[in-house]
Amino acid sequence: MPRYDAAAVDNLTVVEHPLAAHLLAGLRDVDTQPERFRHLARRLSTVLLLEATRGLDVREASVATPLTAARASLIARRVVAVPILRAGLGLLEAATDLLPEVSVGYAGLERDETTLQPTSYYLKVPRLDDASVLLLDPMLATGGSAAFATALLKERGASQVQLVCVVAAPEGVARMTEQHPDVRIVTAALDEGLNDVGYIVPGLGDFGDRLFGTS
Repeated sequence: MPRYDAAAVDNLTVVEHPLAAHLLAGLRDVDTQPERFRHLARRLSTVLLLEATRGLDVREASVATPLTAARASLIARRVVAVPILRAGLGLLEAATDLLPEVSVGYAGLERDETTLQPTSYYLKVPRLDDASVLLLDPMLATGGSAAFATALLKERGASQVQLVCVVAAPEGVARMTEQHPDVRIVTAALDEGLNDVGYIVPGLGDFGDRLFGTS
């Protein structure tokens, strides 16, 4: 597949920040051990979520300082973070740190070995119809899981969804753009593509295995 021009994809934001690039380099490094991998993932997730929350709806308000009243802007809609299990858990702590009042849902997906399509084995989410939803899925590879999870959230009433991922492949971006053109994708890198077994190249391996020290 031809390499994507990130600037030409309306729903894609690649965070071009020196800190994001530095943290991503550590995650890519094959010698990075799980404890440091978790640390880097949490830090990079913070950078990505700062970008993802840039466009949240706000309302004007007033707060009382020790001296006088001050104009303020407050987040106007509830925010719900939904990690796709299990790898998405690596992005969740940053969301709860940045947004102490965030609600959290969980989406458990697995691949049907007959159809090779994603299926849901667990979905627990709060009310979504009046919320800004942050879908957390570190690796946007084929896009099958992210697109399926997005459809499930929309069925539950979500109308404002953003996908936050660490690394994306053009194939996954294309699938999300086709099936959910209204969903903004925020990522630290748009990589070259997928290999013959569906791994992102150069990627960083299996995010969940590296996060939890499994194989």
